[in-house]
Amino acid sequence: MAERWTGRAAARVIHTLLSRLGSDRLEVAERVPGRPTGYHSYGPDDGLTARVVVVDHRAYSAVLTEGSIGLGRGFVEGWWTSDDPVAVVQVLIRNMRTLDRLRNRWQSATGWATDRLRTLRPRDSRERNRDDIGAHYDIGNDFFELFLDETMTYSSAVFPTPGTSLADASRHKYDRLIDLLDLQPDHHLLEIGTGWGGMAMRTAERGNRVTTTTISAEQHSEARRRIDEAGLSERVTVLDADWRDLEGSFDRIVSIEMIEAVDWRDYDDFFATIERRLRPGGRVAIQAIVLPDDRWHRAKKTEDFIRRFVFPNGYLPSVGAIEESLARATRLQVAEVHHYAEHYAETLRRWRERFDDRITEVAALGLDARFQRLWRFYLAYCEAGFREHHCSVVQILIEDRRPIEAS
Repeated sequence: MAERWTGRAAARVIHTLLSRLGSDRLEVAERVPGRPTGYHSYGPDDGLTARVVVVDHRAYSAVLTEGSIGLGRGFVEGWWTSDDPVAVVQVLIRNMRTLDRLRNRWQSATGWATDRLRTLRPRDSRERNRDDIGAHYDIGNDFFELFLDETMTYSSAVFPTPGTSLADASRHKYDRLIDLLDLQPDHHLLEIGTGWGGMAMRTAERGNRVTTTTISAEQHSEARRRIDEAGLSERVTVLDADWRDLEGSFDRIVSIEMIEAVDWRDYDDFFATIERRLRPGGRVAIQAIVLPDDRWHRAKKTEDFIRRFVFPNGYLPSVGAIEESLARATRLQVAEVHHYAEHYAETLRRWRERFDDRITEVAALGLDARFQRLWRFYLAYCEAGFREHHCSVVQILIEDRRPIEAS
């Protein structure tokens, strides 16, 4: 009974907040068992319209107390639903920018104290990193094969034309990184974060030697199988090693959407390791999901839906955070930054459609309805973020400015 009343009170607060929507429209239908059916419409009818069906008042309590975590929790638990959760998240993002400005001002006023307290938290250990990576990537290769393209690329594609297939756009993304690196036939490439071997295979097909590393057991096994099957094993070495333990020196280094698994307090060590592994005069290319600089300082220390439910202990960097770390810990410098937010939104849209089209096969893998709702919302949440430039994905070229010793 107390929980029901709490839910009703939370509903009143949420409806009051929604009445202040300044753009777009959110329509809320209430179909809570034992309660009269209700309908509410908020915001001007001059843009995007999103529709929500609330079937349990706990949806309101979750959002009020947990923000994006509660929004996702409500969808996962089935407390609310929508035929277009992407649009729901887009409307909320468009109307939270004023709140973001207030939060950033609060962070500027209090950050000197809270930052020092948060840095005292234990950093991620190698064992914890492996557990966190395994929690996502070791769901099973059969699951990812259902919605990824034939290259098994689980990172943003880059579409040269709107009609380009997802697989060809994934290959184009790899080629863009190869061009950034100015990879020559005699270069040995180090890849930090193998995935399922897409970048390593694309590079080896050109004749280059590649050393690639992952700490996901499932990815390590499948990448080796795919590389062997393609006849590329003589050119590609697949390691099961943490980035901290890498050895050797390389002409070029690439990392694709792996830095998100690095604790922000370890950025200096991460880039110092890259510098030690890079031969003088070499190049580094990093593809990363990034936040705007003005939100990074707050977001790195707070939990959201993705960190709670999908990528435990994941941290999105900002371009500025990367540049600051490089300046502190290395003599490497950012030379180019290319943004591809719209391309990631399109990639996610296609993954989401593939996921929905093969939902019976997802269930056949023993992944229940709650898991299916989690992944539906995860893909929709991310797509909305990129569509609204709430986050972006970048390809960053980093150059080594150390003097090259004469031979």
